[in-house]
Amino acid sequence: MRLDSPVRLGIQVQPQHAQYTAIRDTVLRLEELGTDIVFNWDHFFPLSGDRDGLHFEAWTMLGAWAEQTERIEFGTLVNCNSYRGADLQADMARTIDHISEKGTGVGRFIFGTGSGWFHRDYDEYGYEFGTAGTRLTALAHALPRIEERWAKLNPPPTRRIPIMIGGKGEQKTLRIVAHHADIWHSFVGPEEIAHKLDVIARWGEKDGRDVSGITVSNELGRGYDVEHADALYDAGVRLFTLGISGPDYDLDRVQHWLRWRDGKNG
Repeated sequence: MRLDSPVRLGIQVQPQHAQYTAIRDTVLRLEELGTDIVFNWDHFFPLSGDRDGLHFEAWTMLGAWAEQTERIEFGTLVNCNSYRGADLQADMARTIDHISEKGTGVGRFIFGTGSGWFHRDYDEYGYEFGTAGTRLTALAHALPRIEERWAKLNPPPTRRIPIMIGGKGEQKTLRIVAHHADIWHSFVGPEEIAHKLDVIARWGEKDGRDVSGITVSNELGRGYDVEHADALYDAGVRLFTLGISGPDYDLDRVQHWLRWRDGKNG
């Protein structure tokens, strides 16, 4: 895996319990602080606190972020494959990629995606929930169509849009990771990572893909300390994500982990 790459910090600005002005200002402040990536999430209702509280839709927001920012990469952590057709997802991603290039010729969008899990989203918005297995199968079928659509679009994406896939299931999810992902995101502990990477490598060998360039991503959960982060780093993690929620987005935690990142990068 990408052990020679620098440590990067991605902040998930959870679009809940805050007015959009607070979300926008937080993203701009994160760019000023030197954060590498900003993420939102692809849900329709809050996941914590008041479950009927303030909340905003992910992809519309990404278009605004593409215009509002200059340097930072951005995306969803993660898009739900169930909510939009594969070809539409590809076209939306390509369009946001172009919006974000700002005259440099290279976009900044990261296509984070997954199979979905939040039952309320499906029920209230009229999507078929199915099973974990059917949703993963749908994701496996969608990704080749997304990649094929990117090759057909005029104009095409400004770059090979990085694909980020989350999850740890060894029979389906990690095979999808091995076949398509540039970034593998999970919440597994440091002691599990080597085994999961071996599974990805074996799937890659079976599918004929070199997976050595995949970046390993993991979460800096609330309560995680530097010792835990160091252990993740030693296990191969190079992208660390941190979630912050409204109404008051805590940037003190962000600055703590930015200092840690900078120490790792020398």
